[in-house]
Amino acid sequence: MHIDIDKDVCIGAGQCALVAPDVFTQDDDGLSTLLPGREDGAGTPMVREAARACPVSAITVSETVS
Repeated sequence: MHIDIDKDVCIGAGQCALVAPDVFTQDDDGLSTLLPGREDGAGTPMVREAARACPVSAITVSETVS
Protein backbone atom coordinates (compact mmCIF):
# COMPACT_ATOMS: atom_id res chain seq x y z
CA MET A 1 0.00 0.00 0.00
CA HIS A 2 1.23 3.50 -0.85
CA ILE A 3 -0.13 6.56 0.94
CA ASP A 4 0.36 10.04 -0.48
CA ILE A 5 -0.56 13.27 1.29
CA ASP A 6 -0.74 16.40 -0.85
CA LYS A 7 0.55 19.07 1.53
CA ASP A 8 -0.53 21.80 -0.90
CA VAL A 9 -4.15 20.63 -0.53
CA CYS A 10 -4.22 19.58 3.16
CA ILE A 11 -5.99 22.10 5.41
CA GLY A 12 -5.18 20.37 8.71
CA ALA A 13 -8.71 19.22 9.54
CA GLY A 14 -7.23 16.20 11.33
CA GLN A 15 -9.89 13.70 10.26
CA CYS A 16 -7.22 11.24 9.10
CA ALA A 17 -5.55 11.28 12.53
CA LEU A 18 -8.90 10.74 14.22
CA VAL A 19 -9.85 7.81 11.97
CA ALA A 20 -6.43 6.09 11.81
CA PRO A 21 -4.26 7.46 14.65
CA ASP A 22 -1.81 4.57 14.35
CA VAL A 23 -0.85 5.78 10.83
CA PHE A 24 -1.54 9.54 10.64
CA THR A 25 -0.62 12.48 12.84
CA GLN A 26 -0.32 16.22 12.38
CA ASP A 27 2.98 18.07 12.07
CA ASP A 28 3.93 21.33 13.81
CA ASP A 29 1.98 23.28 11.20
CA GLY A 30 -1.14 21.15 11.77
CA LEU A 31 -0.88 19.37 8.43
CA SER A 32 -1.30 15.65 8.03
CA THR A 33 1.78 13.47 8.05
CA LEU A 34 2.51 9.76 8.35
CA LEU A 35 3.96 8.36 11.53
CA PRO A 36 7.52 7.03 11.17
CA GLY A 37 7.47 3.40 10.11
CA ARG A 38 3.85 3.60 8.99
CA GLU A 39 4.48 4.85 5.47
CA ASP A 40 2.92 1.68 4.04
CA GLY A 41 -0.15 1.85 6.29
CA ALA A 42 1.15 -0.99 8.48
CA GLY A 43 -1.78 -3.19 7.47
CA THR A 44 -4.26 -0.85 9.13
CA PRO A 45 -7.70 -1.35 7.58
CA MET A 46 -8.77 2.21 8.45
CA VAL A 47 -6.28 3.90 6.10
CA ARG A 48 -8.75 3.99 3.20
CA GLU A 49 -11.47 5.29 5.51
CA ALA A 50 -9.10 8.03 6.69
CA ALA A 51 -8.53 9.05 3.06
CA ARG A 52 -12.30 9.16 2.47
CA ALA A 53 -12.74 11.26 5.63
CA CYS A 54 -10.42 14.00 4.36
CA PRO A 55 -12.67 16.97 3.53
CA VAL A 56 -10.36 18.18 0.73
CA SER A 57 -9.27 14.77 -0.63
CA ALA A 58 -5.60 15.43 0.14
CA ILE A 59 -4.88 11.72 0.80
CA THR A 60 -4.59 9.07 -1.87
CA VAL A 61 -4.10 5.39 -1.18
CA SER A 62 -2.96 2.95 -3.84
CA GLU A 63 -1.84 -0.64 -3.89
CA THR A 64 1.83 -1.21 -4.56
CA VAL A 65 2.60 -3.66 -7.33
CA SER A 66 5.18 -6.25 -6.44
